[in-house]
Amino acid sequence: MDAENLKKKLSPHDIPNGFIKVTDKPVQTLSSEQKALLNRKGNILFNEGKIIEACRIFVTTGYSDGLARVGDFYLSKNQDLDALKYYILAKNRRKQEVVFERLAKLISALIK
Repeated sequence: MDAENLKKKLSPHDIPNGFIKVTDKPVQTLSSEQKALLNRKGNILFNEGKIIEACRIFVTTGYSDGLARVGDFYLSKNQDLDALKYYILAKNRRKQEVVFERLAKLISALIK
C-alpha cells in the first residue's frame, strides 16, 4: 500500500483525536511539564466518561494513578483481564492481587 492510500485509510475520522498509541510503555522524552498537562487533560477526559481517550494519555505519560483508575473502571464492568493490564502498568500490586483472587475463584469454579 502506498503512502497516499494509507493516508486516506487513516483519515482523521478513523482515529479519535488523531492520536495513535502503539505501545504500553510511557514516552521517556516528555518533560514533567508536558506530562502534567497531559495528565490534567486525561483526568478531564476520564471524568467526562471518555475512558479510552484518557487511557491513551495515561499510558503515554505513565501516570500510575490514572492507570489504576482505568483498571478500577474495567473491574467495575467485570472485565478482569483488562483491569489487570492497567493495574500492572500502574505497578499497583495490591489491586493486581484482587484480580488474581477473582480469577483464581473463577478457575476453581470451572474446575469443579
